[in-house]
Formats: sequence, structure tokens, C-alpha cells
Amino acid sequence: MAPTMDNAAEGANVSSPDGAAGAIETRGIEPVPDHERHGRVRELFPTWVAANISVLLLTMGAALVVFNKLNFWQVLVVAACAALVSFGLVGVLSVSGKWGGAPGAMLSRATFGVRGNLFPGAILWVARFGWETINAVTGAYAVLTVLDLVLGVKSNTVLIVVTLFAFVACTFLVSGMGRKALNVCNTWSTYLFGVFSVLVLGYLIANIKWDEVFSRPAGTTAMMIAGVGTIAAGGISWVPTGPDFARYLPHAASGKKIVGATVSGAGIVMVPMVLMGAVMAVATPKLADAPDPVSFLGDILPTWLAVPYLITAIVGMLLINSLSMYSAGFTAQTMGVKLPRAMAVSINAFISLAGGLLLMLVAKSFLSSFITFLILLAVSFSAWIGVYAVDMARRRSRAVRYDAEALMDTGRTSRYWYVGGFCWQAMTAWGVALLAGLAFTDCAWFSGPLSSTFVGKYGLGWAATILISAAVMAALPVPRENAAEAVTVAEPAEPEKVPAA
Repeated sequence: MAPTMDNAAEGANVSSPDGAAGAIETRGIEPVPDHERHGRVRELFPTWVAANISVLLLTMGAALVVFNKLNFWQVLVVAACAALVSFGLVGVLSVSGKWGGAPGAMLSRATFGVRGNLFPGAILWVARFGWETINAVTGAYAVLTVLDLVLGVKSNTVLIVVTLFAFVACTFLVSGMGRKALNVCNTWSTYLFGVFSVLVLGYLIANIKWDEVFSRPAGTTAMMIAGVGTIAAGGISWVPTGPDFARYLPHAASGKKIVGATVSGAGIVMVPMVLMGAVMAVATPKLADAPDPVSFLGDILPTWLAVPYLITAIVGMLLINSLSMYSAGFTAQTMGVKLPRAMAVSINAFISLAGGLLLMLVAKSFLSSFITFLILLAVSFSAWIGVYAVDMARRRSRAVRYDAEALMDTGRTSRYWYVGGFCWQAMTAWGVALLAGLAFTDCAWFSGPLSSTFVGKYGLGWAATILISAAVMAALPVPRENAAEAVTVAEPAEPEKVPAA
């Protein structure tokens, strides 16, 4: 199949065969050929540990106690369920990355069509801007807190601008280096953050009044379910980018191990940090409504522990944003941005800087803005998840799961052209589910017409969105790819064990 002119332009960033193995990754959205797939499943564990090293989890755990009125054991259940559900989805859909060797935004072309993919891609891209802005702001606040604790330097407008700019610039540089550099950083940050988290946990065990923690009355089931949605929203935002980190895995990599490494890596951080936030909130109820999500650590922990813990958290949040921007570069390229991946990331960096300044200098409540953003984030990503999961399940039994040439072909000859470049079944399911999810949503910015229903009251709009998009996609006729473009790809000698999507 001859590439089109569009394809030639899009493939301008194709790296040399060994380019991905160097210190700086040069590969863009083009699928990774089999001979370059030297990744190992165990590399996913530190990746998803690093993706959750955020003090925002402490604030969210505190919110479960202060706002949802949950007790310690309920918070434990909520945190565990949120990690299992959200990163279970990340793990399952990550399997498609090793099937096609391409980023999630690229594989999504096979689901929605060459042109149709631009619509959900645009929304996912915008949502990622918001997520990166929140993380950049949190990182900047952490830097400001360290400066206050160590040097006594108080926050001011100029310092806010400087710290935010420095944090975003560092994120941009790390994300531009690519997968190999991120894997090394993730591994070391996992060790460091693990050590200091154990120290913080030990301090809390020795100094918190546990009789007050365990004497709190239980909250309602509705607030527990709503809490799962709030905590899970962060993990759900990683689902479309899960394949990005599995695309260097060989075809024979175990799907079950991919899911296991993803869930365990995320859960080992999410659960204890949410619990620590809940415990801290019992001693300091104002934690959940603090003007920023970080400074409270200076009040709860001694300086000798708060400073190194915050420094490792800063590194962790920098890596979270780097992972996000790494994937955002692929999304930008898929959307038609004619820049190498590292340069495409600069768009996200600029928007994170502008949005961060608004949030730090203009917004009155960080937590209110954050919770509202999480609610909308979960809905916007959930509509994509249901459609993609059904399409992935159908491809599981096919001899040809993804056609590498067709993914790069943006012309009418593409196998994924469908009708006018759109897969109308996927577009219909996605659009219906997105509107339904917003109708169930109740947040500070607006209330949908169905927000007073059972689904709305229990904060299950995100779950309903996934189910609706999957159900509509499954009920519509199976999309017909351009059969004339079908090719045969090598599959593992033995049937692989892959979890059902």
C-alpha cells in the first residue's frame, strides 16, 4: 500500500531502527517494528508508581473524611476499589499497545476512523491540558513550601511565576527525552519516594491520636460510591495513554502480567497515600480545604521530614507531568501537528504555564476547581473508553489486529477510512455516551438534567458513560474496514493469554 501525501508528511518523524534505543527517543507516532520491541513488562511497575506520586492523593484522602464523612475503614475500601477499577482499565486497554506497537491516540484511528478520531482526540487533548495544569500548580506549590520551610521565603506573585515556569520547563525537558529516560527516572523516584513515605507513615503511627481516627462514625454508602469515582478519576485519565507505555513490548508479552504490573504499581502508592491523607485530616480538618494542596505538610510533619518528603514529591509530580506530556505529544501529532514529538510537547507546556498562572493567581479555591475538573475529566475519558474497549475485544480474535501501514495512512486508501474517514458506529456511541455522561454530572460549574437521578446522586456518571458507550457500540453493526487493504501480520507461535477487554 503506497503512502499518501498526508502519510508522507506525518511520517517525517520516523526514527532510525535504533533510534528508540538511544538515550533520547526520536520515534513519534509511527508503530514500533517487531525488531525494536525489547521492552519488559516489569518496566510498567515503576511507570505507574511514578504516575501516582502526588500529594494530591493526600488532599483527596482528606476530602473523603471531611466532605464525604467516611471513617478509616471506608476510606481504605474506597482507595482500594478506585485503584483496582481505574488502573484495571488502564492495564486491560494497554494490551492493545503491544498488539499494534503504537500510542493509544494512534490506535484509536482504527476505532473511530482517520477523520473521526480527531473529535474524541481533541477532547482528550484538552482534558490532558487541564490535568497537566493541575499537576504543574501542585508542583509549584510544593517548591514554594520547601522555600518557606528551609529559607523562610514567603510566596509572592513574582516567586509564583518563577517557580511555575521552572517546574513546567523541567517537565518539558524530561518528557522530551522519551521512554528510556523516563523509565530510569521512574525507577529511582519509586525507591526514594518509597523510603520517605515509610518514614512519614512511621511518624504518623507514632504521633497521631488513633483513638480519634478509629472512633469516627461511618459515612453513607452513597458517599463511599461517590468517593470511588473521585479517586478513580485520576486513574481513568491514564487509560487512553496506557498503550503508549506498552508499545515497546513484544507480541508474546503476557496480557495478564501487563494488567498486574499496572494495577500493583498504581495501588501500592494510591492506597497508602489516600489513607495517610485521611488520617492527617482527623488531626487537621482544615487540610481538605487548604488554600493550596501542599503547605499543610509543613504544619503536620517536622521540618526534617517534611522537606525531603516534599522534594521527592516534587520529583514525582514532575514525572507525572512528564509522562502526561510524553503521551500528549503523540496526541498532538495524531491531531495533525507537523512537529516532532518532543516539540509537539511544547504546546502542552505553554498551556500548562498559562492555565497554572490563572489557577494560582486568580482562582479562589484550588480544591473546588480540582474536584470539578476531576468529575468532568472522568466523563470525557469514559466515553472513549467504552467504544475503544468494544473495538479491542472484537480485534482480539482477529488474525490482523492492527495494520501498521494503514494507521499511518491518512488518505482514502487507508484500511481505516470507513465512510468518508469516519466510523459512524464508533462516533455515534461516543457522542451519545458523552452527552449522557454530562447529563448525569453535578459539579460546581453546572448540573445536568439527570444529575438528581440515582446515577447522578451517587456520582456514577463516569461509570454510566463507559457502559452506555460500550452498549451502543456493541449494539450497532460491526464496522467494515476496507478489506482490500488487509494484510497478514506475525503473531506469537502460541496463543497468548490476554484478559478480556
